[in-house]
Amino acid sequence: MKNRNSKYSKKGFSKENIRKNNNVRVDNNKPQKIYDDIIEGRNPVLELLESGKDINKIFIQSGEKNGSINKIIAKAKEKRIVMVEVQKSKLDEISETKNHQGVIAIVPPFEYCDVYDILEYAKEKEEKPFILILDGIEDPHNMGSIIRTAETAGVHGIIIPKRRSVAVNATVAKTSAGAVEYVKIARVSNINDTIKYLKENGVWIYGTDGQAKNMYYNQDFRDGSAIIIGSEGFGMSDLVKKNCDGLVKIPMKGKINSLNASVSAGIVMYEIVKQRKK
Repeated sequence: MKNRNSKYSKKGFSKENIRKNNNVRVDNNKPQKIYDDIIEGRNPVLELLESGKDINKIFIQSGEKNGSINKIIAKAKEKRIVMVEVQKSKLDEISETKNHQGVIAIVPPFEYCDVYDILEYAKEKEEKPFILILDGIEDPHNMGSIIRTAETAGVHGIIIPKRRSVAVNATVAKTSAGAVEYVKIARVSNINDTIKYLKENGVWIYGTDGQAKNMYYNQDFRDGSAIIIGSEGFGMSDLVKKNCDGLVKIPMKGKINSLNASVSAGIVMYEIVKQRKK
């Protein structure tokens, strides 16, 4: 195993909380109202309730209640969260995913963490850092799927850029099946500065690239590792690729020469899980 000295310093990184507002028209007869953010769908709202995070109010579709919606109502009552029954048409109007399943939670803005917090979390767990860097993932469904897999694989945190990347929104939250409530996500101004900071703190940087010579399963990921997943159409930027400690690829046997970003991320994440269990 390699050695890279770790400093765990805050140098160059201040605590930042990115605030996001969604303009949502709730009633045609009233002025437009601003909501901080929304979580929609039964499973994501249940996960939100169980996570203990703040919820401003929950909109429930009026009419007969069945299945998990009753569990949501019971938990919301237990936590004394305001619930409002509304017509389906109103939920349709608020919904971003157009698949709200009869429930939408209004929540404060998603609170991104600092990269330092991710490193500290790994340290608290007495584990080598296991980090994902998403370089330009713009599809919220891909982002949500990656977050879901990252949570199950034990990733300590995900880093995304402020530009050329989808933010954590209702679609991301729903696609992640609630995993977004449990995964630390940092949003940074400059990926390359972040790579430098991670290297200073004992983390090796590996990019996924179809032209790499090294297969992903031949790389030793047992030390602190950050895996970079490039954008759906263009992969990693040239400078990010240049700053990697190594590049790895997934072998392609068919006529299609690329994989969905979330599939690629899942394959490499579970190789790390396998190596570290050994």
